[in-house]
Amino acid sequence: MGDPGPDIRHGEAAAPPPAAEGGAGERPRPGRRSAALGIAGLALTGLAAGAVWLFRDDLPHPLGDERACAGSDQRLPDRILVHGTPIPSDASDVHYFTRNGSAVLSFRSGLLSDYLRSAGIVPAGADLFEKSHGSVGVAGEPYRLPDGLCGPALQSPVWYYDSAGGVRVTVERSPLYGDALRFPARAVVTYPLG
Repeated sequence: MGDPGPDIRHGEAAAPPPAAEGGAGERPRPGRRSAALGIAGLALTGLAAGAVWLFRDDLPHPLGDERACAGSDQRLPDRILVHGTPIPSDASDVHYFTRNGSAVLSFRSGLLSDYLRSAGIVPAGADLFEKSHGSVGVAGEPYRLPDGLCGPALQSPVWYYDSAGGVRVTVERSPLYGDALRFPARAVVTYPLG
């Protein structure tokens, strides 16, 4: 009887047989190869970026110390002492730069007034902002970090201290109260090593 025609029982025409793809002699289309290489490249880049992010704390720091700034030539101990006085126990965001036998150290602390007295920078019982042992920075003028020191800069207004032994300290003053430090305050300490 010949060809029965469309299959009218389901209301659809019979589907044509699928066309043969990828014969033995055919080459992949250039567009598909480029797309596949692009996707593979993106996947590898994503994996590499993920590995760097995952192990970012294991990347090398100067001198193997995450507190050290680039270019430092000497590692400071874990417990930093400035002429025998440890920096405050609550010190955070610590950064330092060492060069040619001197160090510049930056940290934030809520115990800064106690530290200034225990280190002998401010005499015991003296006012923190007595002009006989310090001077005021220019209000509103941004404080520039010493060359080589990394990390956040001090906020104005600042107060400068010079003490015996070559120790220089700059601290953040309260912008509201002239007789107080910010809380917590950041300090930059410059001192000779050794």
